[in-house]
This record gives sequence, C-alpha cells and structure tokens, in this order.
Amino acid sequence: MAAAEAQAGGARSGMAGAGPAGPAVAQAGSAMAEPGPAEPAMAEPGPAGPSTDEPGPAGPAVAEAEVPAPPPLPGLRLVQQGAEASVYRGLFLGRPAVAKLRIPKRYRHPALEERLSRRRTAQEARSLLRCRRAGISAPAVYFVDYVTNSIYLEDIVDSISVQDHIYSVQESGNDTSSLLLLAEKMGEVLARMHDEDLIHGDLTTSNMLLRPPTENLDLVLIDFGLSFVSGLPEDKGVDLYVLEKAFLSTHPDTEMMFKALLKSYAAASKKSGPVIKKLDEVRLRGRKRSMVG
Repeated sequence: MAAAEAQAGGARSGMAGAGPAGPAVAQAGSAMAEPGPAEPAMAEPGPAGPSTDEPGPAGPAVAEAEVPAPPPLPGLRLVQQGAEASVYRGLFLGRPAVAKLRIPKRYRHPALEERLSRRRTAQEARSLLRCRRAGISAPAVYFVDYVTNSIYLEDIVDSISVQDHIYSVQESGNDTSSLLLLAEKMGEVLARMHDEDLIHGDLTTSNMLLRPPTENLDLVLIDFGLSFVSGLPEDKGVDLYVLEKAFLSTHPDTEMMFKALLKSYAAASKKSGPVIKKLDEVRLRGRKRSMVG
C-alpha cells in the first residue's frame, strides 16, 4: 500500500508538473490571434501602388505625333492638316503642286512605322499612275521622297470638291437634276477603276474633284493613301459601301443620287454582278452590327 501511495503521489506530482504548459499554449494562441507585423505591410499600399495609377512621363510622348517640317516649296501654304498627313500647296519646278507629307505615328515601333509609311506612299503613287494609264482623271505624280515619305502631285487648279458642289446646288434651290447626271458620271468612273482591280479605300465626295467648268463633269479622283490592288468582289463591294455611308451621313436626301450611281456602275462595269451582290451582303452585315451595337 505504501508503494501504491508512492506511485499515486508521483502521478499527482507529474500532473502538477504539466501545469505550466497551459499558459504556454494560451500565450501561443494569443500570439496567433494577434496580427503579425507582415499583415499591416500587405494591407498598406507599397510605394509602387500609386505609381501604377498615375501616368508615367512617357505617356504624352507616345500619344503625340510629331508633325514633319514643311517642304521647301516657293509660295508654300498649309491647305489641310489631317490625322494621316499634312497637305501643302506651292510651286514645284514652276508648276502648281500639292505636297502631301505623312505624319509619323509615335505609338508604332519605329521600324514598323517606317515600313508602313513607305509602303503606303509607294502604293499611292502606283495607284495614281494606274488610274492615268486606264484613262481615269487623277493628279500627275511629280516626285516621291521616300526619306520623308512625302509625295508631290499636280494641283488641280480652280477645282471644287464634289461635296462642296452638292452643297452649293442644294442650297441654291435650283433644279437638282444635274446631280443625277453627276452621280451617273461617278458610277462610270468608279466602274472603270474597279475593272482595273484598284480599290480606293476611302471613297467620299470630298475625295473627288470637278475641274472647271463644272458643267463638263470632268471628275478627278484624289487621295489614294489607303488604296490597294484587289480583284475580289468583296473589296469592291466594301469600297462602294463606304461611299454609300458617306452619302447618307454627309448629304441627306440624296438616296436617288446613289441609286443612279449604282445603276450607272452596273451598266459600265464588266464585273458588276458579283460586286453588287457583295454590296448587298455588306449592307446586311452593317445593319446587323448597328442593331447589336
């Protein structure tokens, strides 16, 4: 019995010795409950956080496009400042000329920008020569500068854009039947251009000029900066669709003009059947896009 009491006493003393571990566990629990120093560091924004919201110093420099210096032409004056190019008027070797300087896009890689600008400048010159060989009135090319990606063209003196001519006829209140004749002439010229597999790329009434006197309907096509060569009816249909949208947005109440243009185009073009069919498909796609948003 003495031995048993001794063992029980030892067990009691062992349990009593295990007592200090309780506070240690509680202390550890409190240490886990309290946030460590790493949590506030993650919650607080680091020094890099605000810098992502603020635009860096390179932002405006990338967005801005550097306007090239004007060409050294006598009597030089700026005619139009567009997004793609600056257009000047002056004299080139004593002849009235138009200088078109492409504006470099600084958001593009320099090598890509140089390649695109050179390709489009060369294609514009080729398209103008292609038109003139086909008997389509277009400005003569005087000089192409591939260093500055500029092109020097014949200035169609005293001409008026088709856009301004339509405006003047509508505002005068006179008989607008002459506009239907103009639309038929436009259809014939565009049919001849498409039969040469030349796509203008930016057909609008402001990119067509009328030589004086306007009664002769001597139509001149200009601004082939987005042109390319293609025999696909799809590309030709899109070309006509762009012109149709330009008519609707720029010249209200001229639906009869575009109908006359298409009728003349279909009669003059040897490949008009597939093109008109593709135009109808493009129109349908455009309506669906407008409905969907």
